[in-house]
Amino acid sequence: MAIHSLKMVQNIPAGIETIWELFSNPGNLAKLTMPGLGLRIISGGDHSIIYPGQRIEYKLKPVWGITVHWITEIKEVERLKFFMDIQRKGPYRVWEHRHFFKEIDGGVEMTDMVQYKNPLGILGNMANSILVKKRLKQIFEYRFQQVEQVFGKWEDQQPLIHFS
Repeated sequence: MAIHSLKMVQNIPAGIETIWELFSNPGNLAKLTMPGLGLRIISGGDHSIIYPGQRIEYKLKPVWGITVHWITEIKEVERLKFFMDIQRKGPYRVWEHRHFFKEIDGGVEMTDMVQYKNPLGILGNMANSILVKKRLKQIFEYRFQQVEQVFGKWEDQQPLIHFS
């Protein structure tokens, strides 16, 4: 079973503190998530800032209206620089999402790196080609647009998502 990866970089014309405040608060997750996913935080999202060991429990509908129960754990946090969440229960065999924040001239460069493994062996790999990559691309493009609405648009920047 293959491990797949996704990488997206977005430059944001705002200060690091403001950006960190948005992304490190689990209560803001719904603001950045496509409404069609029906994301609902069940528990763990009531803290205003993430911390290592925090577990956040969700329900969402990633495809065809099927409800999925998902639990993530915040594994590492380095304030204003980085945090990582991993799936403890959910639709993937493996889900590790690293969020990097770096101050640059005029704002912040935010990089998402996700490593994931689908269930079901060869069928999961086929689903990745047919469905999963496309859905993840939609989800990250939506978040990209939401970030632009909140902080403004970085000149000449389009969502660029790399899969490998």
